[in-house]
Amino acid sequence: MGRPRKFKSAKALAEAWETYKDWCSSQKVLTHDFSAKNSEFVSKELKRSVTCTIEGFCVWAGVARSKFYETYAADERFRDIVTRMKEECEVDARMKFELGVIDTRLAPLWMSRHGYSTKSEAVPAGVQEDDPITKSLKEAAHALTQAD
Repeated sequence: MGRPRKFKSAKALAEAWETYKDWCSSQKVLTHDFSAKNSEFVSKELKRSVTCTIEGFCVWAGVARSKFYETYAADERFRDIVTRMKEECEVDARMKFELGVIDTRLAPLWMSRHGYSTKSEAVPAGVQEDDPITKSLKEAAHALTQAD
């Protein structure tokens, strides 16, 4: 017999997820800067956000990631909230890139976690079939040269 579930219901997991997202959005960071005006160093506590991840949630909640997927993702009663969590992680990362919160140079690393790729599809070499408009134009041009 395994350990009891940390989250007894999908509702409890959803509530914990919302609390975790709030926690991610309200991290405090102490920053230091030099004020040339006052010729002194100034420190200030700023509110910053970190990107939400399933891994971060597991650490925050005290659940091993492997156990999270075994226990909750595999259980039909929790499947919807786990899917929503994954989708919200992807949207959170995309929004933070678009808003400039995360350095865009990290985009390939972060977005590859959600199935995105920077690789472009290779176009096969050789003769390619014309699209319908180009094909029609070529046929019309050929018909005109035949008529002359």
